[in-house]
Amino acid sequence: MWRRTFATVGDRASSRALKDKRWDALVIGGGHNGLTAAAYLARGGLSVAVLERRHVIGGAAVTEELVPGFKFSRCSYVQSLLRPAVIKELELGRHGLKLLPLNPSSFTPCLDGRYLMLGSDEELTHTEISKFSKRDADAYPRYENQLENFCKFVDPLFDSPPPETFQEISSFSDRIRDKSRRSAFWARCLRRALDLGQNDMVNFMELLLSPASKVLNKWFETDVLKATLATNAVVGSMGSVHTPGSGYVLLHHVMGQTDGALGIWSYVEGGMGSVSSAIGNAAREAGAQIITNAEVSRLMLDEYGRAKGVLLADGSEVHSSIVLSNATPYKTFMELVPEDVLPDEFLQSVKNADYTSGTTKINVAVDRLPSFQSCKLNYPHAGPQHRGSIFISSESMEEIGSACQDAVNGVPSRRPFMEMTIPSVLDKTIAPPGKHVVNLFTQYTPYKPSDGSWMDPVYRKSYADKCFSLIDEYCPGFSSSVIGYDMLTPPDLEREIGLTGGNIFHGAMGLDSLFLMRPVKGWSNYRTPVQGLYLCGSGAHPGGGVTGAPGRNAAQIVLQDVKKSSS
Repeated sequence: MWRRTFATVGDRASSRALKDKRWDALVIGGGHNGLTAAAYLARGGLSVAVLERRHVIGGAAVTEELVPGFKFSRCSYVQSLLRPAVIKELELGRHGLKLLPLNPSSFTPCLDGRYLMLGSDEELTHTEISKFSKRDADAYPRYENQLENFCKFVDPLFDSPPPETFQEISSFSDRIRDKSRRSAFWARCLRRALDLGQNDMVNFMELLLSPASKVLNKWFETDVLKATLATNAVVGSMGSVHTPGSGYVLLHHVMGQTDGALGIWSYVEGGMGSVSSAIGNAAREAGAQIITNAEVSRLMLDEYGRAKGVLLADGSEVHSSIVLSNATPYKTFMELVPEDVLPDEFLQSVKNADYTSGTTKINVAVDRLPSFQSCKLNYPHAGPQHRGSIFISSESMEEIGSACQDAVNGVPSRRPFMEMTIPSVLDKTIAPPGKHVVNLFTQYTPYKPSDGSWMDPVYRKSYADKCFSLIDEYCPGFSSSVIGYDMLTPPDLEREIGLTGGNIFHGAMGLDSLFLMRPVKGWSNYRTPVQGLYLCGSGAHPGGGVTGAPGRNAAQIVLQDVKKSSS
């Protein structure tokens, strides 16, 4: 397949220079979190090398030219969750990050000829929802206000390590400091809970523990509104809108912001690879080396079981007593760490974590904009219906639930629900004039379908054709506009991007795998049972999404440990 890399591949150190130098820290994986960790470590004065398996940095936040002239955000496709602290501290704007806010934020067409459009314009949103229910239109601002209050309560947790008890604390003074630190953390949480108030705290707990369907049914009566909002609760998972705890995932995906505006998502000029490129530029400026085509095959340990570097797939050894892994917990502990090193209970927890995914991403090059049958607004080119997230086959929560049940039964959804985005409407750098890039984030597709195999080209094409035909119901002629496409099923996401099970979050975001239980209970502070090995990817707190938080937090822990060991 013809392919040209769009993202810069970084500084290439010679194999000899890489092997001969003893680094202060090595980072396995050049995804956005690994690059973030490298930037902070280098700014902290450490010599750092990032080892990326692929030919291009970015991991799941990557831009690639897969069809001549069309540059795709191959996996992740919109931005909101990148932490403000990361953007500010690494000066990502100076390093090339340019955000293009989505407004309106969403458009949901209906087969009966109606549509729902939501955005930051309160008057527009009220008018749009009123087409279906005046009661819901009046309730919507209160719903958003409550979620905003919950976000303010949770938000500070993203930027700091969980209050895990430090492992192997030897001295009395260290135990006192550890206890004091944890007490201060919980005191801050208690103060925020008191500020929130008892009623809102009860509502917050209800949101955390409930299915998204229960939360949304409590607030609204309009099917299409509830379904549009519910998509945030199931994105990237095999869970249904009726799965307990899916309410938290809904909250997780509305916590972001663009340029200080809460809940606003954006495209990134040049595609999502520009996020990784900007972070990579900041890391290089601080002195980090980023090496591509450098696959790590094994963590090397000394005679005391401590990290001493990594072995590359080509047989090269790279030495450091500090190694951070941006790989998934499964890849890190089940494949990279030597056998018989980790505690059995820890290994079983990692092995039995939920890595399932229902996601198939289809990146499409088209020769014209989709024309929605339900929304023929009089615009000469792109209209507001093209600018934000477009939800296809999402007219009710029951429709999304049925799509999920198909996958539970072992087959791809008969009517997949899709989030369609057309970033080329706002970003003129990623497609030829007059043509467009269309991202399709589709669900649900099982890892191993019972009615065929993703290795079968005919089976793969049948799923893509099904998605295109479904879009035709809303946009007649869409299928005929397709120039070419690239498709990533769960096994493709695992093989090409390194996402175990195809899970875009490095592991499910259920309540049993968050905060003090991520990646496993007892090891939530980025340290691992192997001295000198740290976890810095989305499998660590606070979880998935393009946040940069795990990378930043892990780097802070490493720098603390380095300072402590040198004092």
